[in-house]
Amino acid sequence: MTQSPKLIFFDIDGTLLDRHNRIPASAKQAVLALKEAGHVVALASGRSPFMLEQVRLELELESYVSFNGQYVMHQGELIHSNPIRSDALNQLSAFAELLGHPLVYLDHSQMSCSQEYHAHVDLCLTSLGVTHPGYRRSFCTNRLIYQTMLFCSSEEETVYRDRFRDLHFVRWHPLSMDVLPAGGSKAEGVSRLADRLGFSPEQVYAFGDNFNDMEMFRYAGCSIAMGNAPHPLQQLASHVTANAEQDGIWHGLKWTGLL
Repeated sequence: MTQSPKLIFFDIDGTLLDRHNRIPASAKQAVLALKEAGHVVALASGRSPFMLEQVRLELELESYVSFNGQYVMHQGELIHSNPIRSDALNQLSAFAELLGHPLVYLDHSQMSCSQEYHAHVDLCLTSLGVTHPGYRRSFCTNRLIYQTMLFCSSEEETVYRDRFRDLHFVRWHPLSMDVLPAGGSKAEGVSRLADRLGFSPEQVYAFGDNFNDMEMFRYAGCSIAMGNAPHPLQQLASHVTANAEQDGIWHGLKWTGLL
């Protein structure tokens, strides 16, 4: 190869996946070209491991950052794990129930909803190509929960941010936020994998399209925002490329000189 190896992270929804939840052919070709050139390619997603497995297998990747940085795998080895404290989770659950807001709890392999059915849960998860999970009363008992989804509007979120200072809330949908341990972010997971593989921040490239990518963009030496990204993320990025369906991954990588 003509340049030293780099570590490239791709968000999934709205970045690798287009609005039909498909990976464009140009993005697949770009990832293959990166690997053939000797670069390391990894996923960095808010999704749980079981929700990103199809994408990982389709692109034949060995490394991923999931749960917005709380669970990091490399070649089948768990190298970072940061679950939500059970007391914080219990307090959040009780308060959300009081306000009538549903939660979806996720461990590394399964998920469960706090209600049998809620229209907002169905709407948000359908946008990810995921079906409404069932309700299991004892799901969180003796189980590590890495992330939960809280379903409420942006007008209703302030009370949660003010009340739960030991949790981190990241909006990903007009009706839903990801809830992580305080201090948790994709940057934490990305840096753990970079350190493990011997890459400096300057050697890290990141592609993303939403607010949960902001910390990762601040960490990475080069950051590429998709054309559909909100304005604050575009302002933070090194470059803004096109949408996924307009071959944004390919064009963004061409701009970096990696292709």
